[in-house]
Amino acid sequence: SSLFFIFPTRLSSSLTLPWADSKVEKSKQLSPVTRNHQKFITKHFPSVTALSDLRLPCSAILGNPRARELLAMAFWWPLIVLALAYGLCRFLFMLIPVNVPSIDVDVSDVTEGNQAQENSFIYIPPRGRTQQSETKVQCYEPATMKYLGYFPALSPSEVEERVALAKKAQTVWAKSSFKQRRQFLRILLKYILEHQQLICEVSSRDTGKTMVDASLGEIMTTCEKITWLLSEGERWLKPEYRSSGRSMIHKKAKVEFHPLGVIGAIVSWNYPFHNVFNPMLAAVFSGNGIVIKVSEHASWSGCFYFRIIQAALAAVGAPDNLVDVITGFAETGEALVSSVDKVIFVGSPGVGKKIMRNAAKNLVPVTLELGGKDAFIVCEDVDVPHVAQVAVRAALQSSGQNCAGAERFYVHRDVYASFVTQVSQIVKSVSAGPPLTGRYDMGALCMQEHSERLQNLVNDALEKGAEIVARGSFGHLGEGAVDQFFPPTVIVNVDHTMKLMQEEAFGPILPIMKFSTDEEAIKLANDSRYGLGCAVFSGSQRRAREIASKIHTGVAAVNDFASSYMCQAILSLVFT
Repeated sequence: SSLFFIFPTRLSSSLTLPWADSKVEKSKQLSPVTRNHQKFITKHFPSVTALSDLRLPCSAILGNPRARELLAMAFWWPLIVLALAYGLCRFLFMLIPVNVPSIDVDVSDVTEGNQAQENSFIYIPPRGRTQQSETKVQCYEPATMKYLGYFPALSPSEVEERVALAKKAQTVWAKSSFKQRRQFLRILLKYILEHQQLICEVSSRDTGKTMVDASLGEIMTTCEKITWLLSEGERWLKPEYRSSGRSMIHKKAKVEFHPLGVIGAIVSWNYPFHNVFNPMLAAVFSGNGIVIKVSEHASWSGCFYFRIIQAALAAVGAPDNLVDVITGFAETGEALVSSVDKVIFVGSPGVGKKIMRNAAKNLVPVTLELGGKDAFIVCEDVDVPHVAQVAVRAALQSSGQNCAGAERFYVHRDVYASFVTQVSQIVKSVSAGPPLTGRYDMGALCMQEHSERLQNLVNDALEKGAEIVARGSFGHLGEGAVDQFFPPTVIVNVDHTMKLMQEEAFGPILPIMKFSTDEEAIKLANDSRYGLGCAVFSGSQRRAREIASKIHTGVAAVNDFASSYMCQAILSLVFT
């Protein structure tokens, strides 16, 4: 209370003391607060010796250091208190649960044991895609070869019809509010968090990955994207004012962001949930419609995930057909590219080139995420046991079928031997088998005949002088699924003349090569036609950043692996 005195009753050239009213009778008792003020004034201003000193010059206060300090406190403290109160209110407001409705999604035909009797058999697909029926997309579990069903391969005319319906719906959705779009995201997030087990099981059955890989690659990344859009999406889509330049200083320059229309997304099979939701979330939040062509190797899961999207859109009153999922082969994808307003593609460089050629006919803009051959650089000043653990995860996650998976390991010669020993010990303990049994560390390969291709890459390296120093083991595999697995493999004495160090493997193989200087490591890392990502490990953050900055890749991780996938501010696609 002693601070209150510094707010004067009257402030002009002098300061009136609150107890110095000439009309107050001497016999009247002073209040405790006023008495404290009196003591404070007489202590810090000795010149005031009696209550009869009715007025105190302002210069006396301003000349006293303690008084100036108290005056400054009196000015700033209320502002600080108000700011803290505002921040506390905002925080408490965030804790108030938003009314998010639940949605019902039919899961009767995707849960284990509820499959129709006529579909409960082992499926042996014909070798070679040309032998597969072009009117049906057959689906099966890679880890067990159990048949899952089929979906139609849409014709070009059917694709054009679906896109036309999406364009009609998009004209309505483009006028929706951000409040409505955020509610759509919240509904999805609630369903995902409440049904993580189901989502991961569906992904595991359709692609052969373990539940852990599904949780990391499907759930975590998708939830992070949703939360980022909820907190940051609207800000990035608001109009921006830019400098108008010296000659136009009397003008205003503003950039506005408008929806493009209908996005066409052709997505890969390795992470079916994330690869469907990733472009869909950004497209819908920015006011677009989207038609997603799922891979023929993951159509079963993609079509189930589409039900989740449909239910959430219906819950917020979005128009029908705003989002659509289509199935088919190359002809279906080609028709989609020529019908939409922008194309998003995740897949191989060869298919990416075809998409660019088709899109160029109608000047359709494209965004491509193509193959990778990520370098993993280990300097001599690292904690080798720790980095070895990260290296194995970087190579074996999702059985090596990871866009940003590490495929080339460059290790400084001073720690090369110890690194190889540590990695070999870990890999030898890894077992591969049917993922839903819960007994194995690594699952199956998704694509038929992929294990044969991986073995060809290994054989080429062995013929040119490489050596296998460690391999993992297999668990109990079904007779028809043996070819869907490949053992985790560590190979040394490799060089860049080998296909294994040049071509994208997309499998659980760790080729390890030594280097002597940072410049040599940079040169080796850049000796590739791929440039998706890299990882650099060093005991010196500065050294690791300097090496990473000289590697020609889109993203780089320093003393970490694939952490950029959890940083949506640099990865999110916004279609405006």
